[in-house]
Amino acid sequence: MTQPVSSAQQSGPDKGAAPVSVPASPKNDRTPRALGLRVDLRNLSLLGVLVALIVVGGITEPDAFLDTGNLQLILTQASVIGVVTVGMTFVITSGGIDLSVGAMVALASVWATTLATQEYGFAGILFTAMLVGLGAGLVNGMLIAYGRMVPFIATLAMLASARGMALQITDGKTQIVTVKSVLDLGLPDSYVLGIPPLVMMFAAVTVVGWLVLNRTTFGRRTVAVGGNAEAARLAGIDVRRQRLYLYLLSGLCCGIAAFMLIILSGSGQNTNGNLYELDAIAAAIIGGTLLTGGRGTIVGSVLGVLVFTTITNIFALNNLQSDVQQIAKGAIIVAAVLVQRRTSAHGET
Repeated sequence: MTQPVSSAQQSGPDKGAAPVSVPASPKNDRTPRALGLRVDLRNLSLLGVLVALIVVGGITEPDAFLDTGNLQLILTQASVIGVVTVGMTFVITSGGIDLSVGAMVALASVWATTLATQEYGFAGILFTAMLVGLGAGLVNGMLIAYGRMVPFIATLAMLASARGMALQITDGKTQIVTVKSVLDLGLPDSYVLGIPPLVMMFAAVTVVGWLVLNRTTFGRRTVAVGGNAEAARLAGIDVRRQRLYLYLLSGLCCGIAAFMLIILSGSGQNTNGNLYELDAIAAAIIGGTLLTGGRGTIVGSVLGVLVFTTITNIFALNNLQSDVQQIAKGAIIVAAVLVQRRTSAHGET
């Protein structure tokens, strides 16, 4: 005999009732697999785009593009923005945005390369870069989570403030790094099996980011907050504290990226990280992270970074102007958002 449905079941968790275990219907059984299939197909599509770009690069400039040094350069350049993108993926998955990542990278890089900081050597530069990134992320998180500021406004204010502080510290001058142990990491002699140390750092951050987002309570809470913040609160998640942690994580990633940029360039400049916020957001979006929150993919974001970095490299080798490159990036972003909307619409029907 059919059992009557209780009022708690009728109201559902969004109404504040206790969660009830209900057998999944055949439709519910198919939905997760369908969503997972779409994510896999999206990553495979990005991988196909990346392979196509490699083919184009190999055809247009075979000697230069396929050179081992150039491929190492692509991976190295992707590593810095890639670390920033990992942090951005978490923020966007939670339904937020961080426009200040490029400015935080600049501030962390110049603060970590002052003469006073360099006196403490390798550890002093690394610690300072990470601490400055965490400090800036803390300010963002406090303003957004507890000050109830819109993320767009709060991080826009941080963008302006951090850029101004970076300019004030450097007085518009380049700060040269003299710590040999830092500079050595950027030399070919430090490569392990032909892999630059920066690429290995990026790989480590990517693996940790994937594990945290997909295999921990923190990751599940991040997705829940982005999907429905009110439902997450009713489920017992401290939404404000979670958002604070996410912006701290973004700041930490910016600090790590600043240290990597110091290794790569051997200096600290107030112009470091220029437009990183746009590149990181774009890479996350085309990778499949939903701009409105509730879904994120570290693998897709990494592929997005590699696609954009490869495009930049191909354009540079073919002496194409930077404005053409920006137009191409814009077109890719628009196409990715349209695909996301179409996919989401199909998922709701």
